Amino acid sequence: MNYDHVCIESCTYVLPEEVVTSEAIEQRLRPVYERFSVHEGRLELMSGIRERRFFAPGTPPSEGSTQVGRLALDSAAVLPEQIECLLHTSVSRDFLEPATASVVHDNLSLSPTAMVYDISNACLGFLNGMINLANMIELGQVKRGLVVACESGRQLVETTIQRLLSTKDLSRRQFKAAFASLTIGSGAAAAVMAHESVSQTGHRLLGGTVRTATEHNGLCRGSADTGFANNASMDMSTDAETLLISGCALAVDAFESFKTNLGWTSDTIDRSFCHQVGRAHRDRMYESLGLDLAKDYSTFEFLGNVGAASVPITLALGVEQRPPDPGSAIALLGIGSGLNTVMLGIDW
Repeated sequence: MNYDHVCIESCTYVLPEEVVTSEAIEQRLRPVYERFSVHEGRLELMSGIRERRFFAPGTPPSEGSTQVGRLALDSAAVLPEQIECLLHTSVSRDFLEPATASVVHDNLSLSPTAMVYDISNACLGFLNGMINLANMIELGQVKRGLVVACESGRQLVETTIQRLLSTKDLSRRQFKAAFASLTIGSGAAAAVMAHESVSQTGHRLLGGTVRTATEHNGLCRGSADTGFANNASMDMSTDAETLLISGCALAVDAFESFKTNLGWTSDTIDRSFCHQVGRAHRDRMYESLGLDLAKDYSTFEFLGNVGAASVPITLALGVEQRPPDPGSAIALLGIGSGLNTVMLGIDW
């Protein structure tokens, strides 16, 4: 896919105030650790994640998406009535029906003529949303749009801890499959995108590539979609080792297509922002791609895995803390269970 007329006007983030350390989670799981002779500190050692953040109990995803969406509009100097499409793209949603996007649309007082819907695709939802919006902008259907996501990891982590502690016949295999669930964090991200004719930044979305390996759809499975309105428990089982190997293999294939499509080489890329799973995934992926790790910016150490909000939060923080030079080539490297990958290139 390639775009000639799409620009990114703003990318913003919201982080919850509550910080939960990996050490604190392990202290709660001490009976399980003792049962399997696991030393405390293993969670951070294996993942590189020392802490993650949670929204206050009962906070619906629409609340974080509304807050970060408002920040994105303000940052882009775009009025609510100028937004012609709103996409809510996180795994976390208020409920199965209606679309959480409808709540955010109402909260932000967007135009009644704006298109409004949810997109959910594991950790790739936000990048898929960017593609959907970019397609509409490129086709001339809309001039400005807003992509939002708010992931809330508290319920999954709490459910996982409770299940591990309460399962009397818990096996080592079950413990291992639940481990990735303890790395999940919370946060919200938003991006305003616009046609070049009304852009105030000139940060061009050039295009990218998509690759799938859906024969691996069973490597990470979550519970049924029950939404957050009823405070339902959540569950997830992950074959982390196979997911790492298969995900990196898929990324290699996608990266070659990505570079060819944009006419880039690995040396062309000035900055890169990948999905934040953990240290092992990040290091293995960069090694597999032959991409300089010095070009990376990471947030997993203090945010954990923030699902679909991970890549945009990392981009927003990275750009905020070290603004790219004009004309910098930026790569967004997304991957999600399924398996699916999306890689997008930006001319800053």
